[in-house]
Amino acid sequence: MTYKKFRNEFEFAVNSVREEGRYRIFRDIRRKSGSFPHATWFRADSEKDIVVWCSNDYLGMGQNECVIEAVKSAVDSAGTGSGGTRNISGTTRYHVQLEKELADLHNKDRSLVMTSGYVANEATLGVMSKILPGLVILSDEKNHASMISGIQRARCKKIIFNHNDLTDLEIKLKSLPLKTPKIIAFESVYSMDADIAPIKEICDLADKYNALTYIDEVHAVGMYGQTGGGVCEELGLSNRIDIIQGTLAKAYGMVGGYIAADEVIIDAVRSMASGFIFTTSIPPSTAAGALRSVKILKVTPEKRVKHQERAEALKDRFRLAGYDFIDGKTHIVPIMVGDPVKCQAISDRLIEKFGIYAQPINFPTVPRGTERLRFTPSPFHDDVMMDNLMIALDSVWKEFGLDKKKVA
Repeated sequence: MTYKKFRNEFEFAVNSVREEGRYRIFRDIRRKSGSFPHATWFRADSEKDIVVWCSNDYLGMGQNECVIEAVKSAVDSAGTGSGGTRNISGTTRYHVQLEKELADLHNKDRSLVMTSGYVANEATLGVMSKILPGLVILSDEKNHASMISGIQRARCKKIIFNHNDLTDLEIKLKSLPLKTPKIIAFESVYSMDADIAPIKEICDLADKYNALTYIDEVHAVGMYGQTGGGVCEELGLSNRIDIIQGTLAKAYGMVGGYIAADEVIIDAVRSMASGFIFTTSIPPSTAAGALRSVKILKVTPEKRVKHQERAEALKDRFRLAGYDFIDGKTHIVPIMVGDPVKCQAISDRLIEKFGIYAQPINFPTVPRGTERLRFTPSPFHDDVMMDNLMIALDSVWKEFGLDKKKVA
C-alpha cells in the first residue's frame, strides 16, 4: 500500500494536534427521545446518564413528538432516501413544500434547500463570482469556516473587515469603485462570541456603497423574531437583506441548510452552484420533519420566550458566582478558560464525575488562547439542572485550583 510510505506524516499531523492540547474527543452518546436534554454516554466498559449542555438543538425540536411523527409518516409514505440529486428525481413534494415555507418565513420570493448549512454557504458564496464578474466580497473576520470556504471557492478579490466594525467596513467599501460588484458577507448571531451584528447599519452602508448583503442566520432562525425568521425578522430588516442563509440543524432539530432570496437569485444559484447541483438531496423524511418544525415554531413564540428566560437564568447564576463568561445578548453562554489542556480536563471531569456534558471549544473554532466551554441552555434545562451545574462547576474549579476571573 502506498499509504505506508506516508504513515509518518499522518502520525506527525495528529501528534502535533495532541501536543497543542486540542485533540478532539468525540463523546459517544445516545439522546433519549422525549427526555431532552438527557442522554446516555457510552464508554468502553460502561454507560452513564448525562445531561447535555452543549447541543445546537436549541429548542429540543429534534425530540418534539409532532416532528417525530412527521418523519415517521414520510418514511412510511416515501421510503428513506430521496433517490437522486434535485435535478434527477430528487425533488419530492416534501422539498417543494419546505422551500415554500422557508421563503414565507423570510418574506422572500423563493428558497433553496441544500444538504447542510455548510454546503449552503460554500455553494452560494462560491458561485457568486461566476454570476457577478469582477466581484469583491467583504467578509467579517469572525465569519464561519463555511463562509470562508465559499469565499475561497469564489476565487475573487476578498476584503476582511474587523468584526462588527462599521468604521473599518466603510473605509474598505469607500476604497472600491461604486460600480464594482460587492457583497458584504456576515452573520447575525456569532455563536462562539454570543454577539449580534449591527445589521441595520451594515445595510445602510450597503445601500450607500452599492453592495449586496449576505447574512448567515443559522444560530438565529427559529430562535428570534415573531415567527422564527431570525434577527432580521425581529428587527424588521428581512427586506433589506439580499440573501438570507439558514440551517435546519439547530433550532429546527433536523439537518440541512438553505438560502432565501428573490426568485432570480435563487434561480441563478440552483442553476450554477456545483455544491447544489451535484449532490443527492436531503431525504424526504428529513424535509418533512423540517417542514413540520418550521410550521410549529412559526406559531409558538412562547418557546422562544421560554428559551431566552432560561438563558438569562444561567447568565444570572454565572454573574452571581463570578465566572469569566461572555455576557452577550444571545442564548449562547461561553465560560472562558483560555487554555486547551485545562479546557479539556474540565470537560472530562464534568462528564465523568457529574454527568454534565459541556464540550471544550478550541482552535481552529476559536483563536488560540480563547478556549472556552460553550453552554447552550434550552427551554428544558430547569432550575434543578442549573443548580447541579453550578455545584459541579464550583467543585471542578476548586479541584483544579482555578481563579474564576482569570483561569489561564
